[in-house]
Amino acid sequence: MEAELKNIPVEKSKTTKINEVDFDHLSFGSVYTDHMLVCKYADGAWQTPKIVPYQPITLDPAAKIFHYGQSIFEGMKAYKDENDKVFLFRPLDNHKRLNISAKRLAIPELPEEHFIEGLTTLLRLEKDWIPTAPGSSLYIRPFILASGKGFHASPANEYMFIIACAPSGAYFSGEVKVLIEQTYSRSANGGVGFAKAGGNYAGQFYPTQLAIKKGYNQVIWTDDNTHEYIEEAGAMNIFVRIGDTLITGPTSDRILDGITRKSILKIAEDEGIAIEVRKITVSEVVKAAKDGTLKEMFGAGTAAVVSPISAFGYQGTDYDLPKLEQSYASLLKKRITDIQYNRAQDKFGWRYEV
Repeated sequence: MEAELKNIPVEKSKTTKINEVDFDHLSFGSVYTDHMLVCKYADGAWQTPKIVPYQPITLDPAAKIFHYGQSIFEGMKAYKDENDKVFLFRPLDNHKRLNISAKRLAIPELPEEHFIEGLTTLLRLEKDWIPTAPGSSLYIRPFILASGKGFHASPANEYMFIIACAPSGAYFSGEVKVLIEQTYSRSANGGVGFAKAGGNYAGQFYPTQLAIKKGYNQVIWTDDNTHEYIEEAGAMNIFVRIGDTLITGPTSDRILDGITRKSILKIAEDEGIAIEVRKITVSEVVKAAKDGTLKEMFGAGTAAVVSPISAFGYQGTDYDLPKLEQSYASLLKKRITDIQYNRAQDKFGWRYEV
């Protein structure tokens, strides 16, 4: 039977690293808080989570994570407002998506109370780690890995759910120049592209390194069959503005159903911005760049929220995007972050106080 949660056991760290951290100059995801949450799946059920000091984990060399890649994760942030209150942004959506990923990778689904109660218990303990400098937040990484052992190709019988946290500054800085990929694919029909599986990201690194060597920062992924349709921007959903219309591709089994993506679509609708959710061809983006109707391209995701694209490369030619004083990207980012940091009304019910 799965544990009924009331109070999650907490083992406090005897020391703290917080005084060694320069909170005004944080890189992304490289400094970790004093505690983490650990929850094990064994004997057919998720056990009671516990909070322990941040520490290495021990796995058998035959653990299936090493051999068959059963690993999924989420990306979240905690924010602190000017009154020292702590908030999450749409955490129930993260839990729902974690279980969508779990189901696709034959991982046992995690009960909601394990996720939400475990996360809020951890954040209350680590409240002082949430930075307050502009653009900063506490990045939260919930993940599940296959800890059960065996060399036979089958799902594991034991798993670990862990939440680790990292106080972080802004994810991206400066302009992002991207290359439209024409050889490699991020995902395929019937695959796991819609899941936040670790292997999805491992497969992106090599093509991205090739693009970086050519002078680009990131890759725009296209469909696996024809490479005619734009699908994602690196590890983010992508939006394209042609004229005054904001366009993004529909979610599918190749494209992640991004929480920031969904939020942008809702806010854009609220702002009266024309929206189209449809397939976007590379040829129409190139044509719009040539005739001057391509106004913006930007990635959308938890880490950066919105990452504007300054230029894209395609078949040996680079196309610069105009620099707008009043861009959709800046408007939408401000609307989202004002909700996240409790600076504005949350008419959508997305903000979750810890």
